[in-house]
Amino acid sequence: MINRTTLTGRLTNDIELRYTQSGTAVGSFNLAVNRPFTNRDGEHEADFINCVIWRKSAENLANFTHKGSLIGVDGRLQTRNYENQQGQRIYVTEVVVENFSLLEPRSENNNQNNSGNDDLPF
Repeated sequence: MINRTTLTGRLTNDIELRYTQSGTAVGSFNLAVNRPFTNRDGEHEADFINCVIWRKSAENLANFTHKGSLIGVDGRLQTRNYENQQGQRIYVTEVVVENFSLLEPRSENNNQNNSGNDDLPF
């Protein structure tokens, strides 16, 4: 059986980094992935994909990215469910990220954090 997903998109927010009771890092984020076609108005739409990443990779991704960062992820689809406080069964489908790539030069990432400093040489 094959369950592989490869996506390229931009982070909609900073990585939400948490730790389990046993101390394992887990990061959650949404990735905005543009569709390759336009709608009736000639505009590109995007899909917003829920992703989760674990352990040291989660810490690294949280440390080196921010909202708007362009990244590539490779992983697998996973569906889980839980019962909410109202007793309803909620189903969640997400990408469990196994590998990621930063797709912008580090200087571009730093410049986005230094608003007003576009004239600096670094």
